[in-house]
Formats: sequence, structure tokens, C-alpha cells
Amino acid sequence: MELLWWLIAIVLMAVGLIGTLLPVVPGAIIILAAAVLHQIMLGSEKSVGWWNIAALVLLTLLSYAFEFAGGYFGAKRFGATKWGAFGATIGAIAGLFYPFPGLIVGPVVGAIAGELVAGKHLVKAGRAGWGTLLGNLAGMLGKLTIALVMVTWFLVTAPAPI
Repeated sequence: MELLWWLIAIVLMAVGLIGTLLPVVPGAIIILAAAVLHQIMLGSEKSVGWWNIAALVLLTLLSYAFEFAGGYFGAKRFGATKWGAFGATIGAIAGLFYPFPGLIVGPVVGAIAGELVAGKHLVKAGRAGWGTLLGNLAGMLGKLTIALVMVTWFLVTAPAPI
């Protein structure tokens, strides 16, 4: 039975790693859920302890901080105003209704629209959109890195099943 819970945890963690690259799937939460499920089903003697779970919770929160801050700081780095940041946020919310392309294109279009509303020229607005895109990609890379750290942490701290 122990091997079954290991298999379930590994499969969920693999889904979580894929989910860090897909905007709709909550990858870090799935990885955390796999570790918690493994701990509950096997106990502290055969799984990670609650201190390790607490560390995984902190890493999960950090991964979402990377995700949310990436687009904002990317836009700011490329000269976006408050209107551009607001437009990127509105674009991200609108993008939720069109999951894969919407969550990538929505913030970019929103940042450009926000800059145009603020009276910026198209070139400066395009720079803000470009910054938003690069920031989102950097946030996604940060999320993936943290997810890999989470999986590694689990595999290193959990006692081997055999």
C-alpha cells in the first residue's frame, strides 16, 4: 500500500510541474497537496514531517508571489505608468475567460491599452506591453524553479519506500 501512495504522490507532482507552465493549472498547490496527502496517508515515520510541509507551504506562497510580481515589475522596468499596470491587471482578469492564450495575451494587450489611455505614444505603450510579457515569462520561470525545488525537497526528505 505504501508504494501506491508513493505512485500517487509522484504522479501528482508531475502534474504539478506541468501545471507551473500552464496558466490555468495551480502547479505549486498540486505539488503541496501531493506532499500533504502522502504525509497523511503514511504518517511522519514513512513520509515528510510537518515542518517540511510548512516549508513547502512557504515555497508555494513564494511561487505565487513570483507569478504576480513578474508582470508588474516587468512592465515597470520597461517604463509602464500606473495606467499600464492597471491595464495589465484588467487584461489578466479578462484573460481568465480565455485560459491559455488569454492569460498570456490579456496582460500585454491590457498594458498597451492602459498606456494608450494615459496618452502615451504607441511605441512607449508597446514597450510596456513587451515588459509585461517578459515579466510574465520570468515569473513563470521562477514558478517552475520553485516547483522543482519543492519536488526535490520532498524526494530528499521523505524516507525511501524500500
